[in-house]
Amino acid sequence: MEQRRLLIAVALSFLVFFLWQTLFVDTDSLKKNEPSVQTENQVKKVMPLIDDKELTMPATVPSEAVPQPSIPLIERSKTVTVKTPLYEVEISESGALLKSFVLKKYREAVESDSDLKELIAEDNPFGSVGLTFSGSSLQALDRVVYKTQNDLESLEITNASQPVSFYWNSPQGITVEKRFIFNPDTYRVELAIIIQNGSSQSLQGNIALSLNGRVDDKSSRYGFVGPSGMINNKIDRVKLKKLKDKNVFPGEISWIAMQDRYFMSSIIADQPVEGEMKLLIREDNWLQNELIHPGVVIGPGSQEQFNYQLFFGPKSMDVLKPIGHGIDKVINFGMFDILAKPCLWLMNKLYGIIPNYGIAIIILTVFTKIILWPLGSKSYKSMNDMKKLQPLMTGIREKYKDDKKRMNEEMMGLYKIYKINPMGGCLPMIVQIPVFFALYRMLYEAIELRHAPFLGWINDLSAPDRLFHFGFSIPFMEPPYGIPVLTIIMGGTMFLQQKMTPTPGDPTQAKMMMLMPLFFTFIFINFSSGLVLYWLVNNILSISQQHYISRKYA
Repeated sequence: MEQRRLLIAVALSFLVFFLWQTLFVDTDSLKKNEPSVQTENQVKKVMPLIDDKELTMPATVPSEAVPQPSIPLIERSKTVTVKTPLYEVEISESGALLKSFVLKKYREAVESDSDLKELIAEDNPFGSVGLTFSGSSLQALDRVVYKTQNDLESLEITNASQPVSFYWNSPQGITVEKRFIFNPDTYRVELAIIIQNGSSQSLQGNIALSLNGRVDDKSSRYGFVGPSGMINNKIDRVKLKKLKDKNVFPGEISWIAMQDRYFMSSIIADQPVEGEMKLLIREDNWLQNELIHPGVVIGPGSQEQFNYQLFFGPKSMDVLKPIGHGIDKVINFGMFDILAKPCLWLMNKLYGIIPNYGIAIIILTVFTKIILWPLGSKSYKSMNDMKKLQPLMTGIREKYKDDKKRMNEEMMGLYKIYKINPMGGCLPMIVQIPVFFALYRMLYEAIELRHAPFLGWINDLSAPDRLFHFGFSIPFMEPPYGIPVLTIIMGGTMFLQQKMTPTPGDPTQAKMMMLMPLFFTFIFINFSSGLVLYWLVNNILSISQQHYISRKYA
């Protein structure tokens, strides 16, 4: 029976490690220089953002014979800057593309003098929110040079929402307008695509809006990072390694997005579009995510308007929920999401009372412990009873050391006489595993903890704790390199808790059990300090509860 307890304890420990590796570590990182995704046996050729060229469009022709436009050099485009209290965005007249989107309330790093958070990389050659009308003579609308009203160059929005429109006129009398409406109190930007056909022929094709983002070779080890979309009222999160198998996702498209650990960019259809989400790997590992509205027909002398919303901002439940369209579902904490989201809600409520997320985590841990208190008390009582039986169990082992079957029978009889469940001591660990993983994902991905200080050297609860920063690497430790003080203290509390636990009679088994705290300390060394803080406080509370139960039933 002692061997069974040992095996269960070891198995649970390795279960934690295995689930962590399986659920949160993506070992199949995207290989560098991976070939572009192929569709219909053709590799789609793409061109970078052109800042100093304009397209002259040919006469409108039937969609069955669309000629490729020429690209003569005409004039240099300028950039329009729009400032609101929340962000500053730069839009190039070339393609009316977003070239920069800077969030004013977030920084790139934890340092107070760090640059503000940029959502469109400076080296992005494609920009974002590109417009194409494939299958028509207007297919390259992301490469033409638009003009703004009154030659606008800068606009500051502080009170009411204001529109900024970009116009392009073709020689055949077709007018294309990209109208952005910026609001001072939200990250949501309204976008209208208005196409007026002043030519003598119909325009037919597929309207597409696209987002572009860098494909990271290392990919995210935790959670999900990459392209996603809500299709048929269900979120599709596409791992980059799966793009070779499938890159077109048809259905009723509500929105598409590019997301990382804490931020996202998204194009939202005002009304769900029966179309496609299409993903393409462009040169230098840039990824394009397209929302395609197929089968558009604009007759001669008529006008069509297509309404969307853009979201460039933080993955915060409080920010995303008011936008609607199910965009808040992009926040997902994995298989234990049903436990993680209430914990996030409670943590934020606690922060509203005490503005320190470290203290909020401590109080959240106390609440969790109170809920699990009855189970813990029952388990610790069982462990305390086991400790009292140690002399009798040792005698049985000595007496029947050469007859394992008889020894186990006598052990079971002993448990039955004293009404003890030898597995009872494992119950707290089993119950805590879902809570642990739910809190792990929540504490890792919750933007509220990004750059959130606690005390002393812990100035970012979303990052591993490091006292001092060394100029050299340490095996098995992720940068920055330093002393993981909180993790070491946590390991010490686990060691103390293990000392309070009844030990197996076999000295070899006892030594193995004492290695458990070292094992856990090792796997926690790169966990976020917020999670380590939770585990440390939980250990302290468990030690207190175990001590109380031991004295009560002494």
